[in-house]
Amino acid sequence: MLVKNCFRKFIASLTAVAVLCVSSSFAFAAPKDLTGEITVTGQVTVNGQTAVSNATIISGSTIVTGADSSAVISLGKVGRVEVLADSNLVLNFSDNSIVGILSSGKARVSNAAGVATTVATRDATVIADSGQADNFLVEVECSHTHVDATTGLVTMREGTTDKQIAAGTSATAGNLSQTGCKPCLRPNSAPPVPIGGWPWLLLIAAGPVGTAIFFGIDNPETGGGTIVVSPTR
Repeated sequence: MLVKNCFRKFIASLTAVAVLCVSSSFAFAAPKDLTGEITVTGQVTVNGQTAVSNATIISGSTIVTGADSSAVISLGKVGRVEVLADSNLVLNFSDNSIVGILSSGKARVSNAAGVATTVATRDATVIADSGQADNFLVEVECSHTHVDATTGLVTMREGTTDKQIAAGTSATAGNLSQTGCKPCLRPNSAPPVPIGGWPWLLLIAAGPVGTAIFFGIDNPETGGGTIVVSPTR
């Protein structure tokens, strides 16, 4: 009986050690949640709290930047996200994905090859080519979303329509004719300033003489006299 009890205790001890080893192996093998590091300039909040540089940021955080402010979130080998001034971005990430929801402002995203990356706005969803490293800027304006691709290739999905944006090109989605919005300030995007009114047409048609007559300019060669046009010869 004593031998049987000792044998049972020995088997139980071996079983406990085996379970402990297996549990430890799973604990060491379990993936850890990826975290990022934020660098701030100016007024930046994360989840409503004032952010400071070198702080840790977790997936699902909301980053809001003020005027003349910005935030850079470094995700190590996964990529990098820059939130520019006056922007609101919800950022989700893992060791193989970057997902952003941009409500307002601008965000520049750089992803490594093999990282599935998307940025959603109210107008469209921007999808990066995960087969290569990409770098692109997404800007949400009053009436539309604008995307500039610097390197790689991204796709702008607006409803059921996909538009590919290669490096060095750009595209827009949304209603460009929406009223009540500030004009776009990109180069060559503002409409030309019209030259209207009869005085300007008179000056253009009459040339230098007409200009002098219209403004009553003194003639220096006649001793300062004013040019007078008579209705009769």
